[in-house]
Amino acid sequence: MAFLSQEQLLAMGFRSLGKNVRISDRAAIYNADQIDIGDHSRIDDFCVVSGKVSLGRNVHIAVFCNVAGGSAGVTFDDFSGLAYGCQVFSQSDDYTGRTLTNPTVPATYKRETKRAIHIGRHCIVGTSSLIFPGVTLAEGCSVGAMSMVTKSTEAWSVYSGVPARRLKDRKRDLLALEQAYLDSER
Repeated sequence: MAFLSQEQLLAMGFRSLGKNVRISDRAAIYNADQIDIGDHSRIDDFCVVSGKVSLGRNVHIAVFCNVAGGSAGVTFDDFSGLAYGCQVFSQSDDYTGRTLTNPTVPATYKRETKRAIHIGRHCIVGTSSLIFPGVTLAEGCSVGAMSMVTKSTEAWSVYSGVPARRLKDRKRDLLALEQAYLDSER
């Protein structure tokens, strides 16, 4: 995978850009002036990131992900990430048939849900999962592959399914590793 150079990243005009940020030269970034990226974060091939988006430090967005922040925004806290092919949408059309849909239609004729998404520290979202507007993944939450998250989660829990349901507690052993890693940087 080829990554953009530091000069190319700076030229994109991000709202803020941390150190050692890696973005594939095959990723599509829109509205860079609304995007914050923290230290050591990475966006892989064939991802689309648009709208108001904030990535903390050590955030990873794997191949073929779509993060649509829109005007409400998507926030990723430190050490969180998306596995291959995840979709994160902070806004959605009304699918009931009561209004028109899609971005070619003026707002007067449609009704969109626009609600921020927050992906907490140490959250990991499994391959091909969907996260809907207004969802908060609480700290330490893990979401199994091919899950559809329509409601906010409990901290340090494992979720899976369509719709995603809580299965069990998630271990916190990784917190000691986080501390050792952060201490090693000092």
